[in-house]
Amino acid sequence: MKAVILAAGYGTRLQRDVSADSSGSFAHLAGVAKPLLPVGRRELASHWVRALGAAGGVDEIYVVTNDLYHAAFQDWASGFSNVKILNDGTRRNDERLGAVGCLLLAVQHFHIQDDLLVIGGDTLFKEDFSLGEVKESFSRAQERCEESCLVLSYHCGDQETQKYGILEVDGDLRVVCMKEKPRPSETSSRRACPCFYVLSKKCLPLLDTFLNDKKDAAIEEKDAPGNFVSWLIPRKPVYVHPISGRFDVGNLPSYIECDRYFKENLQNDETYMV
Repeated sequence: MKAVILAAGYGTRLQRDVSADSSGSFAHLAGVAKPLLPVGRRELASHWVRALGAAGGVDEIYVVTNDLYHAAFQDWASGFSNVKILNDGTRRNDERLGAVGCLLLAVQHFHIQDDLLVIGGDTLFKEDFSLGEVKESFSRAQERCEESCLVLSYHCGDQETQKYGILEVDGDLRVVCMKEKPRPSETSSRRACPCFYVLSKKCLPLLDTFLNDKKDAAIEEKDAPGNFVSWLIPRKPVYVHPISGRFDVGNLPSYIECDRYFKENLQNDETYMV
């Protein structure tokens, strides 16, 4: 299995918050890509690299970034033997390829033909999350059909449905549909879907099909990776692996909350996410 960490975003909200912060306490975060933010004892993305290595099963980790942050990611990756960096060639947010475009770029550039773990570079999970358990869930899904894919879900509140893609599932935890930011009255489900997917190698050619279908669409339709998952659900089996929650570093308050948790509350750094 291979892993791709999507890290080509520009962190616009976070950088705006850092610039506006009058305390000066977070000036060291200016110009730092979100996956390289210090979270507890290591960079956010380093938590993933450490956990993937400890859990086993993933032999290569590919990180897709942009030209603005490329040098910083190259410096960071020099500390790991199994991490390769790919530059998407953009330098501004309005030039971005979108997450699905970056994912396809990685698949084509590195000639990926294995099952693929896709990880949002600004996301970490609560301590009940286990890569080992995810692998077991994916194996069970593959036993049913080798085209099966796996996504995560966690419970969100009624007023949070309009922030996320919400999954509706059947009794076998197969996803029936994903509703993008629905009103609470539009679905009884409260299953939010974060950016973490295990894609069957059989489904990787569909990335190109999806982008061809969306070639005339606005960048927003190609940016959110959940749009690809939503498109995939009626075409291939997609199953859910439930977790309790996540840390999503979008702005300065969410970063502060995440960093504080990892400094003060993380129970076991060595087994985290393994």
